[in-house]
Amino acid sequence: MKKAYFDCFAGASGDMIIGAFIDAGFDFLLLEKELAKLNIPGYRLSREKCVKKNISASKFYVDVSSGQHHRPLSSIIRTIDQSDLHPVVKSNAISIFNILGTAEAFVHNTDIETIHFHEIGGIDSIIDICGAAICFHECGIDTAVSSPLNTGSGFVKTAHGMLPVPAPATAEILKDVPVYSSGIKAELTTPTGAAIIKHYCSNFSPLPDIKTESIGYGAGSMDLDIPNVLRLFIGADTLSLTADDEVSEIEASIDDMNPEFYSYLFELLLAEGALDVSVIPAVMKKNRPGHILKILAAKEKSENIAGIVFRETTTSGLRINIVRRKTLERKLFTVDTKYGQVRVKIHRINGDPVTVSPEYEDCRKAASEYAVPLKEVYREALIKAQDLF
Repeated sequence: MKKAYFDCFAGASGDMIIGAFIDAGFDFLLLEKELAKLNIPGYRLSREKCVKKNISASKFYVDVSSGQHHRPLSSIIRTIDQSDLHPVVKSNAISIFNILGTAEAFVHNTDIETIHFHEIGGIDSIIDICGAAICFHECGIDTAVSSPLNTGSGFVKTAHGMLPVPAPATAEILKDVPVYSSGIKAELTTPTGAAIIKHYCSNFSPLPDIKTESIGYGAGSMDLDIPNVLRLFIGADTLSLTADDEVSEIEASIDDMNPEFYSYLFELLLAEGALDVSVIPAVMKKNRPGHILKILAAKEKSENIAGIVFRETTTSGLRINIVRRKTLERKLFTVDTKYGQVRVKIHRINGDPVTVSPEYEDCRKAASEYAVPLKEVYREALIKAQDLF
């Protein structure tokens, strides 16, 4: 299974990500050929080797002719959707733009359908996002991991004036993602770079287990006190079939609680980060009917989870065991259906899909909005997902 690791010690941008793929050996001519399928005129691509603080890197350029206009999100998605790009590339690129659009709409307090892009609506951003999607697909990346992102600090000049770093849209995109600032007065992570990393990376950590096959350095535009490069490791996942980890199994026996309380309890536990919650009917001491509450959670979440159980149930004791679990690789993709966009969960073994599961909430919302049976939305999402794989 092919894995990629993004070392974002100097942040991330769209051109740095593509530059890193090129530096790691991706065919630049293939990238040009695939991007030509967008049928967008008025730009020229180039790349060159450069040195950033004694590190050799590849710089990716998009030279745009004058007179280009910025596009609304609907126009960008239409351009991508009508192109001859591979369906997987289209789906990923559109999902990245939706991440950007959602963040921009929130920051500017407007609707995603009416927002007019500035920095991220130009040709260079379309090329960066579609180019990154092409690189991921053609390289056969099955899973991607990133380091915490260095955002930089200070202020950046934008079409909306001077904005603090990280720019508001970048900060919105990077919710739930580990970030930091090393104090460098510059915008190191851009909205485009943040959206690409957020979409593709399933985890954020130090360098994971990987059998490295190639390493690439993508250069940024600025000269900094540190090497302004994004480092990319590409290789084989050493956990080729499944991943093993250890979690806490928290268990309680309950025989004297109003069963109506379980729904609220489940909501609290899942919001706290429980991985799984279940209730098993049982016969307790004195032949009373009762329930066994079982919760799986990350080990560091055990104390908080236990506190919720003690506060919200009638139990007076818990059993906490550390158990080993084996999990398949899981990734979310967004597919376009006649009922709107639906997220689909893909489970894989050695890169091959074994289970395809549309997300219930997306299907429920679409079924309600279009007044169609839920199973029809599920069926449509499965068909579209099968087209991708």
